Amino acid sequence: MRSNLLGLGLVLVVLVFPATAAATLGVTPAAAPSNALFLSGPHASPVSSTNWAGYAVTGANGSVSFVSGSWIQPTVKCTAASRYAAFWVGIDGYNSRTVEQTGTESDCIGGVAYYSAWYEFYPAYPVTVSMVIHPGDTMKASVTYVSSTVGFRVSITDVTTAVTVTHAKTVPTAKRSSAEWIAEAPYSSGVLPLTNFGTVHFGTDATGVAHTNEATVSGTTAAIGGFLAPSIHRITMATSVHVKAATSFLTPDGTSFNVTWKHAA
Repeated sequence: MRSNLLGLGLVLVVLVFPATAAATLGVTPAAAPSNALFLSGPHASPVSSTNWAGYAVTGANGSVSFVSGSWIQPTVKCTAASRYAAFWVGIDGYNSRTVEQTGTESDCIGGVAYYSAWYEFYPAYPVTVSMVIHPGDTMKASVTYVSSTVGFRVSITDVTTAVTVTHAKTVPTAKRSSAEWIAEAPYSSGVLPLTNFGTVHFGTDATGVAHTNEATVSGTTAAIGGFLAPSIHRITMATSVHVKAATSFLTPDGTSFNVTWKHAA
């Protein structure tokens, strides 16, 4: 589910070069592209990605040590076509070449809906975890940088069923320069068609989970909307033809937002 965002000159367009989709797809991670920083526009100004929608908060290298999020696992509308969608929180990937992340999927394979949870320390392969996910479940997840010896600890909880899975791994090349809250069209030899998930709701306003959709940057912990305007990036998933998934503005308290499906490809 990992991806990189690269700026193109003065145009606020973002190309995404992700690696794997779910581990069950049996794909090989793509090579990470050359790294290039880019700047967004004003507060929550939209940037475009081929397979991400949601929010990112950026900081200096080594500044991001924590991210948390919550969402309601959306119910997918399946047709005969196979389509895929992932929902996650993570550190890195917006302007760097690793991603430390955990989340869920809502996939349609051969007309049948499948729901799962996973974590990934890209460029390592993603791992599907032993957790039964149902549509409508309240999910919460976090990624914490612990130390150079422990690395990053990911935690994902199905609040509805009270099941939690955690895992830790070192990622020596991690920049720790961004935190993300994302709905994604996964990648396998190209961006996969996006499952019709309707609208996925991230944050306290929908989930009732306290202290969520927060990040710690340079020692300061705040909700997405609590950071300086130039560091907040609202991401819309789009092609050159149309919007695939639209990201709402943040709620007034800065904690919550929605992503709404528009097109599969």
